[in-house]
Amino acid sequence: MTLDFIQRGIRAGKLEYRHGSVWGAPYVRVLRSQLELYIAEQLGSNHLATRKTQTELRKIKKDIADLKKKLAELEVRKAEIERRMAAQPPKPATPKRK
Repeated sequence: MTLDFIQRGIRAGKLEYRHGSVWGAPYVRVLRSQLELYIAEQLGSNHLATRKTQTELRKIKKDIADLKKKLAELEVRKAEIERRMAAQPPKPATPKRK
């Protein structure tokens, strides 16, 4: 949500808020429950659900991409180890002692 959208809600009396500042950067704190109701009222009840779903999908896609990258790295490492093992002559088997 944009600051302008939140400020309109504050001016309309729909949102309670507090001003704050961190390292000189100002921010406005609002109650999530009030903000969600205001969003549903202004933009429709589907808007928030759609945005949450899009956010979850984006996170899942990122996780899949990260896992694919990790898998590729592991495949390269596996091939390297197998190549080294194939290059070494096999050790003779030692007889078992009784």
